[in-house]
Amino acid sequence: MYNIFDQAPEDVLFPVCRELNVAVIARVPFDEGTLTGTLTLESRWPEGDFRNGYFTPENLRESVRRAEALRRLVPPEMTMAEMALRFILSNPDVSVVIPGMRKVRHVIANMAASDAGPLPPDMLSKLRAHRWDRKPAMIAD
Repeated sequence: MYNIFDQAPEDVLFPVCRELNVAVIARVPFDEGTLTGTLTLESRWPEGDFRNGYFTPENLRESVRRAEALRRLVPPEMTMAEMALRFILSNPDVSVVIPGMRKVRHVIANMAASDAGPLPPDMLSKLRAHRWDRKPAMIAD
């Protein structure tokens, strides 16, 4: 997992991958939906969806709070999801990102984010401040 919030792979994993010439496949680029900017405190999911256990009330509250703080950095011509993908693709250690895509428009938007290239260094610096080293919560059965 690697995204704006979960930057921990940069600490040890990415340098080792670089040293050993191993490709990095970044997954969970949208932090289970938080970094799409669409979650709210009222967000709910269908019965059996893993997000019901992942987004405990405490985790949902903190995730929404952090996404709202991040929203101020999204340029007018960009979506939060695009910013999240481009953050990851700006790291030269990352070979590929595997975002979830439930709709054709998601595929098109993800391809456009990839084509747009890396984010400017000043924006990357601001996004680094949003690292969130959280303690894993128990997922309900």
